[in-house]
Amino acid sequence: MDYVNFISLNAGVRFGKAGFTGTRIAVQDVLSWLASGMSFEEIVEDFPELTNEHIRAALAFAADVERRTRQLAA
Repeated sequence: MDYVNFISLNAGVRFGKAGFTGTRIAVQDVLSWLASGMSFEEIVEDFPELTNEHIRAALAFAADVERRTRQLAA
């Protein structure tokens, strides 16, 4: 998934954390909600500005960060 269309960095929003373009919702928030057991449907219901694609973009972003971290450590 090409998360670039969904996620951006803005120093003036949420202290520059990666977030969903046009919202004040951080990628970290969505990942935490998923880790706590919330379903895609529950997240979208609570935050209607997000879609299932946004949530998949958060997962793809996290996987990419992990992959890059491992490459730097090697």
